[in-house]
Amino acid sequence: METVKIIETIAGVKEIIKRLKKNGSTIGFVPTMGYFHEGHLELMKRSIKECDETFVSIFVNPMQFGPREDLAAYPRDLRRDVELACGAGVKYIFHPGVKEMYPDGFQTVVKAGPLAYGFCGASRPGHFDGVCTVVAKLFNIITPDFAYFGMKDYQQLVIIEKMASDLNMGVNIVKCPTVREKDGLAMSSRNLYLSPAGRAAATALARGIQKAADRLIEFIYDTRNARGDIISGIIAEYKDDIIKSGFDSLDYFKIADAETLVEFSGPDSLRRADRIFIAAAAFIGKTRLIDNIIVKNPLLN
Repeated sequence: METVKIIETIAGVKEIIKRLKKNGSTIGFVPTMGYFHEGHLELMKRSIKECDETFVSIFVNPMQFGPREDLAAYPRDLRRDVELACGAGVKYIFHPGVKEMYPDGFQTVVKAGPLAYGFCGASRPGHFDGVCTVVAKLFNIITPDFAYFGMKDYQQLVIIEKMASDLNMGVNIVKCPTVREKDGLAMSSRNLYLSPAGRAAATALARGIQKAADRLIEFIYDTRNARGDIISGIIAEYKDDIIKSGFDSLDYFKIADAETLVEFSGPDSLRRADRIFIAAAAFIGKTRLIDNIIVKNPLLN
């Protein structure tokens, strides 16, 4: 832990960044809410490999939690996180308090826009405004050359990429593959909440998404097939399968264009898409899990 410098103030981290950039260092950045798993560590390792210096932030952002969500219960263990980050090779951790990030009188919010209207944004109103606000602040504080995000939170990644482009933030957003457990479950800090039975059931989320992807690819290849009900049929089948597997409810299961996040209106729009985004969110008890897959259109790639 002695090799990791923990900085708690904005002024402190900006001073270090200024010195490093004066020396010509490229800065990589991994924003997190802590309670690291292997997915976080892979982002850190990639940043360390590709950049001269890497900063990791640990901040559980209250702005992205709704009134009935798990802010108070969200897992936190700074000592554990520091040990894991140190093991990955991280030298700088920015760990501000809520008052440091949102001092008295703070009122500015970055709106996420239309990309946030569907998927997780539909069931978590205001969530992505909170994400954009904190990420914009972190980008302004760290001023990274590269920022690393996992594709498990794909909607978030697309929204942040659009924000960085629209607002000329000068940071390159690096998309990193979802890291999974051996049985296919996407790694998430919220997996900690699952009972043994819930953990066993959770693998159905990834299996169902892959099954839907295989079905869609078969449909796209069969250009003679013009059935308009393929998407609704897959969705209906998936909803039934996910509940039977042990989930309590399905928040959403959607199939959309991976660039625009617009859901397909029928087989023609599906076949014209370069990449297809298949995503789901479902509950086991009070634990909400998400997963997705990006499929390349075999007719266009």
